[in-house]
Amino acid sequence: MRFLRFKRVILYILLIFFVIVTLLPLWAGIMTAFKTEADLIYTTPLEPPSSPTTEPLEKTFIIMQRPLQNSLIFTSVATILSCFLGSIAGYTLTKIKFKGSNTVFLGLIIGIFIPYQAVLVPLVMTMVSWGLYNTVWGLILTHTVYGIPICTLLFRSFYVGIPDSLINAAKTDGAGTWIIYRRIILPLSLMPFVVASVFQFTNIWNDFLFGLVLSRGTEAMPASVALANLKGGFVAMWNLQMAGTLWYTLPALIVYLILGKYLIKGFMTGAVKG
Repeated sequence: MRFLRFKRVILYILLIFFVIVTLLPLWAGIMTAFKTEADLIYTTPLEPPSSPTTEPLEKTFIIMQRPLQNSLIFTSVATILSCFLGSIAGYTLTKIKFKGSNTVFLGLIIGIFIPYQAVLVPLVMTMVSWGLYNTVWGLILTHTVYGIPICTLLFRSFYVGIPDSLINAAKTDGAGTWIIYRRIILPLSLMPFVVASVFQFTNIWNDFLFGLVLSRGTEAMPASVALANLKGGFVAMWNLQMAGTLWYTLPALIVYLILGKYLIKGFMTGAVKG
């Protein structure tokens, strides 16, 4: 018993140590965000500010207000569209048999592994010709298209576990393809929708390359690009950068806090067979 207690104490000590090490960068960022320029010089990043101020947060909010709005708009819309279209594609490629379905699925999977840098020039030319360059709608379309392959893969992996007998029974009762999807497949798709939505929201929100290439000025500038612009030209104002980082991470943190428990359930869906 003493040996087991000793092992448990050691385990708790190690866990607490790892938690502290993991949270140290967050602590340093929060402390730096409330520091004045003098505190940046005379204190270490881990030390609390001697004269706390909210001026860095206020300045960065004014700078990043429009980019944050842009990111929230195109990230939310692109997440919804890519998940919905990925769900339809996953259902079609799983439960509807047609010639060439495997080829279509293979093409979508190949699209996941194409690096973004390989399509930047034709992408910009296409957006300019369509009049969508430097617009939020251009970013919505881009992220939706590039999100469909991974969403299709996620939904297809889930729909494989739905019995074909359930689909056949609905067809016997006279239900069409759309009715089956809307009344049977969608109600069963809560968990994959949560997983795909969190994955897509995080991926789109953290994207920098498309936002940098497809935006000019503040009209459609994402928050990631605005955050990078806070680094300054000659002197790094770390308090402004850390304050901007706090504003930037807040939406993604809220999403994880709201959907975190559902995300774990979604990951566990299908892990236990019975």
